[in-house]
Amino acid sequence: MNSRTIRLVSWNVNGIRAIMNKGFPEAIRQLDPDILCLQETRADAGTVMDIAAKTGLYKCFANAARKKGYSGTAVLTRIPPAHHQMDMGRAEHDQEGRLITLEYDDFILVNAYVPNAGQELKRLDYRKAWDRDLADYLSVLSKKPLVLTGDLNVAHEPIDLARPEQNYNKTAGFTQVEIDGFKNLLGLRMVDTYRRLNGDRVQYTFWNQRFNARAGNVGWRIDYFLVSESLAG
Repeated sequence: MNSRTIRLVSWNVNGIRAIMNKGFPEAIRQLDPDILCLQETRADAGTVMDIAAKTGLYKCFANAARKKGYSGTAVLTRIPPAHHQMDMGRAEHDQEGRLITLEYDDFILVNAYVPNAGQELKRLDYRKAWDRDLADYLSVLSKKPLVLTGDLNVAHEPIDLARPEQNYNKTAGFTQVEIDGFKNLLGLRMVDTYRRLNGDRVQYTFWNQRFNARAGNVGWRIDYFLVSESLAG
């Protein structure tokens, strides 16, 4: 793996069964990733693996929520990992299929679908605990360089959403609690690769389906690749 570039792609599919009817296999062939990380699969592991088989050439690891049709993550990989793990080993967090860890020869990959703080921030206390425990989990994995990717459900800085003043400490994804949780990940000597490569360029990864938000580019950057500083070059 040292001798070539590895192409990684992360994608919140918002339902893997639904996206199969919207050109998903064709998109994967065009993107041609070595490792594809999916979030919000919304299907049981068997269904995800059956669908993944139709994309060809990938081994699939799928983690499903106990609640049907909710949350879920998957990793499709051409490169065989040495080890894999579902969840983070904490019962309070291991019910929703939100985490998959794969260990490769040169790095450890963590695919995450971080819980949303919810309407009226009803789940913000839980989100705070999740962020803390995720940072603890990642710190234990630091025997190798880390790649953390996925829908982290937070805009780190005002530049990462279209209307920061209207949303700060009012809307899930842009509270100080969530921002601090993200900063704790960077404190593990991890780099936000998009910001490192693109400086102050504005680009979003999520648009609310309501209010015609995508047409007006009223978006959020909540999907990330964070990597250990040793990989940032």
